[in-house]
Amino acid sequence: MNRKFFFSLFSILILCCISAFIASCAGNAASAQEYFSIGMAYYELGKFDEAEKWLNRAKSADRTLAASQYNLGRIAFETQKYGEAAKHFEDILKKDPDNVLALKAAAYTRIKTGDIEIADRHYKRLLELVPESADDGYNHALVLYAMERYGESEKVLEKYRIALQENSDVLLLYARSQKAQGKAEAIDNYDQWLKTNTGLNVRYEYAQILESQELYARALEEYRLIISELRGNQDEPKRGDIRFALARLLLIADSDSAEGITEMEAAVKDGFEDIEAVEEIMNSDKTDAARRESLRNIINSMQRAAEEKSKAQEPAAEENIETEQEEPTETPSEDPKSDSKTDIE
Repeated sequence: MNRKFFFSLFSILILCCISAFIASCAGNAASAQEYFSIGMAYYELGKFDEAEKWLNRAKSADRTLAASQYNLGRIAFETQKYGEAAKHFEDILKKDPDNVLALKAAAYTRIKTGDIEIADRHYKRLLELVPESADDGYNHALVLYAMERYGESEKVLEKYRIALQENSDVLLLYARSQKAQGKAEAIDNYDQWLKTNTGLNVRYEYAQILESQELYARALEEYRLIISELRGNQDEPKRGDIRFALARLLLIADSDSAEGITEMEAAVKDGFEDIEAVEEIMNSDKTDAARRESLRNIINSMQRAAEEKSKAQEPAAEENIETEQEEPTETPSEDPKSDSKTDIE
């Protein structure tokens, strides 16, 4: 007999117990604790609608109020109703501000709702209560990074040295926080991450920090390695962007070589369209007259291509406008109430 059979048998037994429990409750006044038990039994079976119904009944008693509210939040979270879930968890915190489980759940749920300032406040309080929690420390650092408070993110992660050594996600966020501040220390952390992990986007970040620290030979090696490993997948950096980075670096590191111009032409051919970025290199005092003229020709070519692309899109846009104008409009109802419906019936 396989695991699926055992789970089905277990579910049947649970449902039988629930049925018997409900029947006994019908003959006697059921307590909030009994409602809570039924709700949690349904929760374990993944029957969230039934679980929610019984847990709402259980909320009527103080003894089960917090636990019922918490599990109603879990149900809302599981069904991706993140705003509703956050309200449940934060209602608990109004009465019990130091409830660790509610703080943890509220903080993580606020990441899901995009309210990172609120998540920051929850995590700050949570880590005052349980400062040793590396998982919550990482999540707080992630929130701070999203808020562009990179120095604070770095300081939070430094409290969890063991996690930095053992957890690749923590190490990568640490490297990124340092890179965002332009710190050379990021190089060693990216290097350590890449020894045991793969990812062309991360390698691209590594090449960028190497370039910013003027370690041009190593940066060139990384850019070329990325180009050789690109397979055109959606989660990879764009080939045109990498070729542009390589061209920019060659024009800075070896201005006497024609390779930088060749790579810039290849970048444009591979879809690079940022004219301002090329103009910035052209106007740099590190670019000599000969390379400046070549870049001017490339920019002119990019501008012509952009104009042709814009013209090609104009007829399609005009056609869409004409189609919209030809569509018949509905005659409005004489009764203004008949055209609208309320959200709640």
